[in-house]
Amino acid sequence: MTAVMEAQEVIRLDGVRKVYGKGEGAVVALDGVTLGFASGSFTAVMGPSGSGKSTFLHVAAGLDAPTEGEVSLGGVSLGGRSETQLTELRRERVGFVFQAFNLMPALTVTQNITLPMRLAGQRVDKQWLREVVARTGLGERMRHRPAELSGGQQQRVAIARALATRPDVLFADEPTGALDTTTSREVLELMREIVDSTGQTVVMVTHDPRAAAYADRVVFLADGAVLDTLDAPTADQVAERMTHLGG
Repeated sequence: MTAVMEAQEVIRLDGVRKVYGKGEGAVVALDGVTLGFASGSFTAVMGPSGSGKSTFLHVAAGLDAPTEGEVSLGGVSLGGRSETQLTELRRERVGFVFQAFNLMPALTVTQNITLPMRLAGQRVDKQWLREVVARTGLGERMRHRPAELSGGQQQRVAIARALATRPDVLFADEPTGALDTTTSREVLELMREIVDSTGQTVVMVTHDPRAAAYADRVVFLADGAVLDTLDAPTADQVAERMTHLGG
């Protein structure tokens, strides 16, 4: 691999294995995964239940250490770093969006979006904040609290919060799992637009072929290993491929 190609990869996993437990009770959650994620790409990660999707996300994001292999984020190896160093690295380079919106109910939209920066003692870039708010369509809602928002609006706040720190990569774990079909489409269209307009890198774990169709590439996991990838996917192609994985 050339230096130019490496420079364009925001995340790199090389020979990553993750084993939980020891001896006869050991469970192999990831089994020799080697993958790169290009800057400005939108990747969906799919697989049947127990395929290793969540473990993959946790290891790629530096939330969990691999048993073997190497993970690098923004060209920085995560191996051998203390928990404090990993926390700082995630804070600076990684954004997270989950199925549960994880908003603070007592805080306004503005306060929720800027909370990670305030906790880190970082100055809020007000110009970037205005751009993020505009892109996520929250301009009229900044003084509202989560209970005053719909599910889709709450997820938009979570996406804005993840983007506010200008992360190298945004990890989304079933981001539309708690939303209805129409709202899911709006959130996915928003994520697609953010990738296209800002060059944000997004890695999304999903079980929904329609959600995966918004991505540039789908990575299929089964039994902790990468079985296949699909570029420029359609929902029908993804669904057909998933039937052969048992998902």
